[in-house]
Amino acid sequence: MRKMVEPQMPLVQRWIEMPHAHEYAGMSDVLDEAPAALEAVFKCLVRSGGNPKRGREGLTAEQVVRILVVKQLENFSYDQLEFSLADSTTFRTFCRLGDGCNPTKSVLNRSIKSLDVECLEKVNRAIMQVGLRDGMENGDRMRCDCTTTKTNIHEPSDSSLLWDCCRVLTRLTHRAREVGVLELSFVDHTRMAKRRALAILNAKNEDGRLPLYEQLLQLAQEAISEANRMGAALLEFPPTELMASLRADQIVAEIDQFVALAWRVIDQTYRRVVLSESVPAVDKVVSIFEPHTDIIIKDRREVIYGHKLCLSEGGSGLILDVVIEDGNPADSTLAVRSVKRVHEITGKVFKKVAFDGGFASKDNLEAIKLLGVEQVAFSKSRGIPVEDMVKNRRSYRKLRNFRAGIEGTISWVKRCIGLRRCSWHGLGSFKAYVLASVLSANLLVIVRKRAKEAAKHAQKLNHAA
Repeated sequence: MRKMVEPQMPLVQRWIEMPHAHEYAGMSDVLDEAPAALEAVFKCLVRSGGNPKRGREGLTAEQVVRILVVKQLENFSYDQLEFSLADSTTFRTFCRLGDGCNPTKSVLNRSIKSLDVECLEKVNRAIMQVGLRDGMENGDRMRCDCTTTKTNIHEPSDSSLLWDCCRVLTRLTHRAREVGVLELSFVDHTRMAKRRALAILNAKNEDGRLPLYEQLLQLAQEAISEANRMGAALLEFPPTELMASLRADQIVAEIDQFVALAWRVIDQTYRRVVLSESVPAVDKVVSIFEPHTDIIIKDRREVIYGHKLCLSEGGSGLILDVVIEDGNPADSTLAVRSVKRVHEITGKVFKKVAFDGGFASKDNLEAIKLLGVEQVAFSKSRGIPVEDMVKNRRSYRKLRNFRAGIEGTISWVKRCIGLRRCSWHGLGSFKAYVLASVLSANLLVIVRKRAKEAAKHAQKLNHAA
């Protein structure tokens, strides 16, 4: 049975006298003020877990969202999360885990991964509404910039991708034969493929690499052929037991998935190495495990394998909007959309908006001002007169300096809240991971803003006394 909240908690919840614990106490209060977040999480858990009135009592919606916040803020693995929830009084109090409630890492993983993108988007907006009700954003200033988050893959190369295809398809071939108890034999080329991949890595010149690549391409095609043959045999002679049959269907689906990716890797390698063609970035596969990964080149100085994020931040430090981009669109195509999205989310048209120089264009300036924005500043004017963007040069300098503050926010969420690299598998999980980091960051920003205001108020009372 799954419930939305735990109805009976200990009468006294103890918070230790430490600054970190005080922040978690403040975040607990903020979550209590956002019931829409719990409703979204509860509906998502029920949808993924079946009838909430049947079965064992799982973690409540309230516990799941709080555990997610702890995981993101502390950058815990599931092993570390399991131990910390069992060991730490502060974390147990924040997550409202009763006596004897010690969820295992598999339960934690299953519960957290049940929360999809739509659910986490609603949770983030519910948390953000708490900050807006506090008056943190008065509609005066906002800033936008783009950054990247890496997927959890190794540095790609043609030889390493071919080696990945060989070893994964051979492993699936072994599993298919074991599950189906098939008497078919096949040749395992993984050792030879690994040797060819290492030889390519250590080759001194292109003339030495080319014949090795041709051999590795041939081995990858043989691995595909063996996997297809074993998969077809498994379909023709399926296991009679239910569990084995389900596992066989899963293996066949995985074979089909990786065979399709392997053919793409073979094609791009043949074009690049043998034919010396230039393959467009949109046609490249840089990982057979995370095929959704984009290739993002940052100012010709660094290549990132992941996804581009477009962040919009208010003057208070709240991240008002985040968009995970498809591919690597030019920043100049994102400016107008960012202002529109923030208006839809917050209901406010900000008077002053600051962008990086990559967003600059005369068309963007005109379109944004038509939306009701009074002053727009691009950190690099790109031939646009300052007087067309803002009132005067002093206002331009202030907005340009204000825009630089978003770089600090991006650095903070990457270093402290895990947005540098996503460790979750799949495109949907990647988007959920980004939203989980953003909502955790917003939660902490609201708490710290409240603490700052409370300190100012206490100081005023002391002066008055």
